[in-house]
Amino acid sequence: MKWVQVYDPLGNIFLSALIAAIPLMILLYMLGVRRAKGHHAAMIGTGSAVLLAIAVWGMPSSLAISATLNGMLFGIFPIVWIVITAIWVYNMTVESGEFEIIKNSLASVTDDRRLQAVLIAFSFGSFIEGTAGFGTPVAITAAMLVGLGFNPIYAAGICLIANTAPVAFGAIGIPIVVAAQVSGLDMMHISQVVGRQLPLLSFFVPLWLVVTMAGWKRGMEVLPAVLVAGGLFAGTQFVTANYVNPYLPDITAAIVTIVGFLMFLKVWKPKNTWHFPDEKPSAGGKAVLQYSTGEVIRAWSPYLILAVLVFLWADDKYIQFKQVVVAIDKMFPFFLNSWPGLDGLVVKTAPVVAKNTPYAAKYTLNLLSAAGTALLISGILSLLVIPNYGVGRAVTCFGKTLKQLKFPIVTISLILGLAYIMNYSGMSSTLGLAFTATGGLFPFFSPILGWLGVFLTGSDTSSNALFGSMQKTAAEQIGVDPNLTVAANTTGGVCGKMISPQSISVATAASGLVGREGDLFRFTLWHSIAMVLVISAITYLQAYWLKWMLP
Repeated sequence: MKWVQVYDPLGNIFLSALIAAIPLMILLYMLGVRRAKGHHAAMIGTGSAVLLAIAVWGMPSSLAISATLNGMLFGIFPIVWIVITAIWVYNMTVESGEFEIIKNSLASVTDDRRLQAVLIAFSFGSFIEGTAGFGTPVAITAAMLVGLGFNPIYAAGICLIANTAPVAFGAIGIPIVVAAQVSGLDMMHISQVVGRQLPLLSFFVPLWLVVTMAGWKRGMEVLPAVLVAGGLFAGTQFVTANYVNPYLPDITAAIVTIVGFLMFLKVWKPKNTWHFPDEKPSAGGKAVLQYSTGEVIRAWSPYLILAVLVFLWADDKYIQFKQVVVAIDKMFPFFLNSWPGLDGLVVKTAPVVAKNTPYAAKYTLNLLSAAGTALLISGILSLLVIPNYGVGRAVTCFGKTLKQLKFPIVTISLILGLAYIMNYSGMSSTLGLAFTATGGLFPFFSPILGWLGVFLTGSDTSSNALFGSMQKTAAEQIGVDPNLTVAANTTGGVCGKMISPQSISVATAASGLVGREGDLFRFTLWHSIAMVLVISAITYLQAYWLKWMLP
């Protein structure tokens, strides 16, 4: 029997939205105030959402349980699969001793923690976001920074903050593609608007990172370097998003930034080398490279292989390798299945959609084409270049990695369960409709809606799927360019990535902070709020007074 969603169960959209926000407020309280462990907060938050969906929104209990289980399984595969394989590759480089070479090669470029953060968290992380997305960059870069000797909280927090600038064009532009699909707007037009908002934030992200780490005074000591990094990234992102396509802005911006930043560091260095207060700076500043070029290339090979494979696995525009692995996946009968007890049984209705529309519920077991599988294969291929590290040690390391990640696996699974029950019950749409009721102020709240969507789902792509159509409808009702609000959903969403429980679970797993999710949430919360308010102000001005900035 089909069930039609209800968006205003209490007869007052703002009161209904307040009740819909209870699971999110529980998460905020548990993580931000109680500093509870992530899996405890996720368990209580998800449980409350299921109860509210049944008791207030009138969702049949069988549908509510099925939706939650669908989300939980999606959390395990493909999301957790990415985290496990990424950390496994890192753990192998540590166990084999190759990461010591990586550390020395980076220290020989600069021993300054501020510049290392810009190079790894911002630049290299942006490349991984552009190719793979979905938690992969934070998993890899946070582990690398901890390995370099960073304070774990700062390693995880810095990587989360850095993973804002590239998110809108992550995974070969999939958030923009989805935004265009659900809104019916031109994909390139949305890309151009995002490309005239996000670079304004991207330019300041490297400075934001170093000031967060070292304070304003110490941050100013590396101002030339962060201006170079921010300028190269923002400029390339703007040009690619506006004049090339939405698939490549992250990849081109990351490559240009890495190359240009390294060239700049060849001719410039800060007067003082900065380290965290609880660590001792190396005597004499920049380290001397202790290894041959061949050894350095060999040590970096797992990450070079990883970068190539995640690009191939995500590419369906150029070499079209993704189409090959997906075609192989489709040969297996379990590739795509209708989710039992849910698929088509929930019906979306007005004003979220123009006419009653069955809400599909599928589960894809794309074992070969999943991004985590690309990381797994990169780890296997790495065994060909890592010395004295055979299959036996790799398998043992994989088992240790699974044990290391047992609590993050539970947390991520529960958080995706929370996202799914809120979506299928209509609670997420209730929150969205409350924002659209703000009238002429809606352009200011438009990015905040995207921010909320990413906080809920952990994904800018999912946020666009959730609210993209609603953003277009609201804009048309108040006479604002719908391309602006749909783009703002994407741009505002990037600021929510750093506080999403899913992202925080990935970061704590990568940096050895399992159980301290609350501390990391408090670390990133105010940065997230400040950034989204900046995007909100930009969007509001572009809606009325700065229309000339739009294409």
